[in-house]
Amino acid sequence: MLARTPHPSPEAVSTALADAFLAAEQWNAEALARAGNHTCGSPRRWITTLAAHIVASYPRPPVDAPRELAAVVRQSKPFTRALARASRTGKPLPLKHYTLDPAVARHSPLDVPDIGNLSELARLLGITPGELEWFADPKHLNRNAAPILAHYRYVWHTRPGRVPRLLEVPAPRLRALQRVVLSQLLCPIPPHPAAHGFVPGRSAVTGAGAHTGKLVVVNLDLATFFAKVTAGRVFGVMRQAGYAEAVAHRLTGLCTHRVPARVLSQMPPGGDPADRFALRQALALPHLPQGAPTSPMLANLAVRRMDSRLAGWARRFDAGYTRYADDLAFSGGRDLARGADAFIAGVGRIVADEGHRLNHRKTRVRGASARQSVTGVVVNAHPNVRRTDIDRLKAILHNCATYGPSSQNLEGHAEFQAQLLGRIAWVAGVNPHRGAQLRAVYRRISW
Repeated sequence: MLARTPHPSPEAVSTALADAFLAAEQWNAEALARAGNHTCGSPRRWITTLAAHIVASYPRPPVDAPRELAAVVRQSKPFTRALARASRTGKPLPLKHYTLDPAVARHSPLDVPDIGNLSELARLLGITPGELEWFADPKHLNRNAAPILAHYRYVWHTRPGRVPRLLEVPAPRLRALQRVVLSQLLCPIPPHPAAHGFVPGRSAVTGAGAHTGKLVVVNLDLATFFAKVTAGRVFGVMRQAGYAEAVAHRLTGLCTHRVPARVLSQMPPGGDPADRFALRQALALPHLPQGAPTSPMLANLAVRRMDSRLAGWARRFDAGYTRYADDLAFSGGRDLARGADAFIAGVGRIVADEGHRLNHRKTRVRGASARQSVTGVVVNAHPNVRRTDIDRLKAILHNCATYGPSSQNLEGHAEFQAQLLGRIAWVAGVNPHRGAQLRAVYRRISW
């Protein structure tokens, strides 16, 4: 304890009381009242009432959430009444002693690293505490920094008839830190089983495979998926994983971003005005940047509750559910086919309740007599690639072998060979037999 006699603000008093409560010998009303009275310098009736309120609110001491506890103290009736009385009498609440370092502990059912404070987080990331503050940017000062000092660079991608997409690319050092966060701090946290995008061992093919041979397939799409995942959602993911409050706050800062106004003003034309406005609003607030290596995994974790609710809603219609990033897929039998409209309306309510919204222009309901596809994979009988896509790629490969690769690189791809190999690999991942046929044609090309 350190004795002082300042004229503190209500925030300072609530923080000091929260620290004192966490440092009390026992977690009961009597011990907390003693600690609070010592902090204020003398016994006070409202502190006794406050201590009883805190113990009733927290059966166990929230040792990893001092800021949360301080907010609860600040909003409690005993504290607000004491502030009102102090204002009427002109005597501010005294603060005689501070607790220098309340105990910090972490309890998590997950196998995540035990990081008790910011120094340990900085050490794990291989940077100094000062560098951690710079990269986490808790006060969002970097949003107004000169471009040479900015943590991100920006690339607008136009899409015919649609709202442009902003790629937010982290600077090399920040990107390296985010990769450490991803590999060591996020990967131990399991996503929902319905998530198939950006999950080791799962893919677009595994997600599509869950919908093969069904009477009806329903495809839905989430609008501005990454931008709609707020910093609050990310902080909640970190806290639920068991990271201490201060650690979760800095991790959230490392993984979220606010786009500067100058970048938003450069948005190219395209899309519905309401959609453009919604996108600008989302990008102006702290959100998951599309381009950071941590964003896909955090997006999966942030919508875990939504995935659980959608899976439960699908079961009411005897249907299955998978999600690949922002693509939602449902499939089932007669119950889903008969109630498709009501089902989609229910999905929309759940999605909106979770802070997202559906892009109704991409809503599709396909019966078994039509071509059913999920994330580009045809699922009517078994996972397959569309015949037109295979035929088109086979023609390009044949022409490359006959007339040379330059004759087919009509869009001027700098890595045309790698692009063709990627397209062949996609086909092979869905249909190995077709992939082998395409590779045989590819081997005839003279590069």
